[in-house]
Amino acid sequence: MSEGTVWIKRGREKPLRQRHPWVFSGAIDHVKYATPGETVVVRGYDNAFLGRGYFNPQSQIQVRMLTWAEGERVDGAFWRQRISAAWERRGDAIRATSDAWRVVHAENDRLPGLVVDRYGPWLVVQVLTLGVERALPEVVAALVEVARPRGILERSDVAIRHHEGLSERVQVLWGESPPAEVTINESSYQLTVDLWHGQKTGFYLDQRLNRGRVAAWAVGRTVLNAFSYSGGFAVHALGAGAAHVTNADMSADALALAERNLQQNGFSPEQFDDEQANVFQLLRDYRQLGRHFDMIILDPPKFATGKKTLKRATRGYKDINLLALQLLRPKGILATFSCSGLVSPDLFQKVVFGASVDAGVEAQIVEGLGQPPDHPVLLSFPEGRYLKGLILQRL
Repeated sequence: MSEGTVWIKRGREKPLRQRHPWVFSGAIDHVKYATPGETVVVRGYDNAFLGRGYFNPQSQIQVRMLTWAEGERVDGAFWRQRISAAWERRGDAIRATSDAWRVVHAENDRLPGLVVDRYGPWLVVQVLTLGVERALPEVVAALVEVARPRGILERSDVAIRHHEGLSERVQVLWGESPPAEVTINESSYQLTVDLWHGQKTGFYLDQRLNRGRVAAWAVGRTVLNAFSYSGGFAVHALGAGAAHVTNADMSADALALAERNLQQNGFSPEQFDDEQANVFQLLRDYRQLGRHFDMIILDPPKFATGKKTLKRATRGYKDINLLALQLLRPKGILATFSCSGLVSPDLFQKVVFGASVDAGVEAQIVEGLGQPPDHPVLLSFPEGRYLKGLILQRL
C-alpha cells in the first residue's frame, strides 16, 4: 500500500520549512491514502518532501510533524531514540534538585501529543493525540527501557483529547499500580502528591523552581497563597521564613493535602491557616474587611482554554490582580502567574499593568519568571511557552 501523503497549499509551506510542528486544516491542499492516526509524508505544492507527521482529519491541527529527515522512519527505534534523547537532555543538574520532573514535553521535545512526568519510581503519561494513541505500545516499551520505572500510569483525563476524537482515560499501562499518594522530594522538602486524581499529572511540576524564587521574597512576611492547591508555595514560603501563610482554594481536599504537606515538613498549625472559598469572592471580602498582607501569591488555573475564552480570561486575570494589589501593604510583594498559553508574556504584563492603574497602585517588576529547564520551549514553537510570572513590589 502506498504511503499516505498530505500536500500543502502553495504559499503555506513557510512555517513547515522553518520547522513549526503544526499543519492546520486550512494549509492542506489535498490528501491521498492517509489513515487517521498513522504517519504521512508531507509535501509542498511542487511535491518537494517537507517531512513526516501523524494525521488526524478530525482535528483542526491535521498533521503534527515528527521528523524533517526524508530517510527517518517513525517506528519503535524512532520512539526509543527521541525519548532517550529527552531523558538525557534533562541531565544531572535537573535531577539533583528533585526526584519529580518532566521527562517528555510534547512538541518541545519533538514528540507532539506526548507528555511524560516522573514522580520518584513512577511515570505518569498523558496521551493527547490520536497519533500517540496508535503508537502507545512503542512509547511504553521505550519508556520502560530508558527510565526503568516501577510502574507507568496513564492520566489521559483531559478535555483536549475530545478534539482528537478520543475519550478520557486513566489506567495503568505497565508494571505496578502506583499507590493513592506518592511523596516526592523538592529541594529540601517532602511533598505528597495524588497521582490518580491530582491536577495535571498529579502536581504542578512546572512551578518547581518558581516556588523557591518566590519564597526568597517571603522572609518575615504575612502571605496569602491564593489558588493554593496542595500548598507547594506555602511550604517553600514558611521554609524561607515567612511569618504566616493563609492558603486559599475552592477544594477542601486540596487544602487538607496542603495541611499535611506543611505538617510533614515540620510547620505548626499556628504558622498557617486555610480559607475554603472562591478566590475572586474571597479577595473582595478581604477588601471589604480591610484585611491586608505583606505578600500575595496568585497561581490560578488556566483561564483561557481557547480563542473564544481569551477576552474573558484577560478580564479574570485583571480582576484578581487588581484586588491583590489593593490588598498589599506598601512595599508588599505580589507574585502573579498565568499558565494560559494563549496569553502571551507581553499581554499578561499589559493586563497586570491595567490592573495596577485601576487599583490606583504603583508597582515595580523585580523579577520575571517562566518555565523550568525540564519544560523547555522549542525555538520554532513559541506556543510552547505557556507559563509566565511576575514578581512585583508595591511602591
